[in-house]
Order: sequence, then structure tokens, then C-alpha cells
Amino acid sequence: MDYYELLGVSKEASDAQIKAAYRTQALKWHPDRNKSPEAAEKFKKITHAFEILSDPKKRQLYDQYGSAAFERGGVGSEGADYYQQGPFKVYTNFGQTESPFGDFDFGGFSDPFEIFEQFFGFQSPFSRGRRPARRPIYEMNLSFEEAVRGVEKETVIGGKTKRIKIPAGVDSDTQIRFSEFDVLVKISPHPYFKREGQDIYLEKEISFPRAVLGGTVSVPTIDGSVDLRVRSATKSGTTLRLRGRGVPYPNLARRGDQYVTFKVHVPDRVSARLRKLLEELEKELS
Repeated sequence: MDYYELLGVSKEASDAQIKAAYRTQALKWHPDRNKSPEAAEKFKKITHAFEILSDPKKRQLYDQYGSAAFERGGVGSEGADYYQQGPFKVYTNFGQTESPFGDFDFGGFSDPFEIFEQFFGFQSPFSRGRRPARRPIYEMNLSFEEAVRGVEKETVIGGKTKRIKIPAGVDSDTQIRFSEFDVLVKISPHPYFKREGQDIYLEKEISFPRAVLGGTVSVPTIDGSVDLRVRSATKSGTTLRLRGRGVPYPNLARRGDQYVTFKVHVPDRVSARLRKLLEELEKELS
């Protein structure tokens, strides 16, 4: 499967061209507009292609390794108990969302009802009067580890102490919906893990000799350290994917991935002996 071909753009396409192409293809193939049998599957593939190509790091991996590096479904696949609403992901602890469409992937639109205005030029008939009275929202701060693994915490809600269960895998600005109130989650950053959705990114520094000769290095993950093979002649910026080593999806037996980018360490100071060795190496390579 060629993601560029799916969107109808070249490999040199800019971010703006990719976004414009996705909008065109989404309008053409969205099941609410296109009633052909293959429309839903085509729309899903187009959305997944856009998810990869609109992310600079994922696009770089795709250009290096092709679609084999992304053979799982995109965020928002069937069974999920959260959906996107404005700037927040809303997780419902009682197993149902407020969307009349159920658990459908709306292809990156911030609000499912936005699709009607984008596609058909008029407001969705479902949107009228759909917003309930404003609910009380309480903010809860979590550490990176608590958000990844899930946690139960006691907090005061409306003057009463309540025990709040946070599912594993929630992201920052996730809004957890309870029957009478919402909890807005804020997550502290990690000192070396960077999280994007359910994927984790890590920069791992390796020595120049290790990059040239290859070997094994210990790499941290959220489940503990693992040994990772470094191939000989590894260049700085090389990225490896650790499948299933990322953050769990809430209430799904599925996890994101971890991406490890090698950074070759160049020493600030060079001793006389090291300079001589490097000069001999330069002669050998020339």
C-alpha cells in the first residue's frame, strides 16, 4: 500500500499539499456521502495514510521502511471508549459516548458534527439541542507513570471525598466523564520519554566507536530496560521501532509503539592519543 498514491500526491509533497489532498479524498470517499460498498474501507485507508504522512517522524519512518512499519489500525478503531471533542479526548467510564454515530472514526475532525458542515454545507440535524447543561469539571494532575499504567486516587468532588479510577493510557487533556461530573487530566512531562498519542519517542546517545563497530546498548522502556542491537556504521538520527512497547489504549488490549532515535556522541575534548587514533582512522577510510 502506497500512502502517497492513496492521497494522490508525490513523495516531495509539502504538509499543506498533503492536508489539501486528504480533505479532497475524504470528501470523495466519506461513507455519509459516498454510498458505494468500498467507500468505508477506502475512507479508513485514506485517513490512516494521512495520519502517517502528516506526522514528520512517522513520515520519515515510512519513507525509510514503507507501510510494513505501520500495519496496525489507527487511533479511534472499534472498541474504543474515548472520542475527540474539541481540544479534549473524552473518556466515558460508563461505556458509551454522546455521539449518535457510535464508535466511528471521523478522520481527525475535532467534532463529529463538523463533518456535516464540511461535506454538505449545512448543520447536522443531530446537533440541534444536543449539548447538555454545563457539567462541573475537576482537574486532576498525574505523573507520567500514573497516566501510562492507570491509577486510583482519592479527591474531593463537590465537598465529598471520592475515589476516582483513571484508566491506563489516558493522555494529557483527557476529560473523563462520570455520571455527574467530568475530570480533566493533566500529565507531568517525563525527563526523557516524549509521548505523542500512544507512541513513545526516546533519544539514545551512543558513542562514536559503538556507532562504527556496532554492538548492544540498554534502552529504557515504560516496562523496564531492553537490550537493543546497534548495527555497524549506524548514522546519527537512525530510528528503530519497538512494536507494542508504547502506551496502552484505554480499555483495549492494544498498545502503541516506542521509537528509539540514536544520537552519536562526539566528545568535546580530544586527547593526544585519541587524536592519533582518529587520524589513523581517517587515513584508513580515505
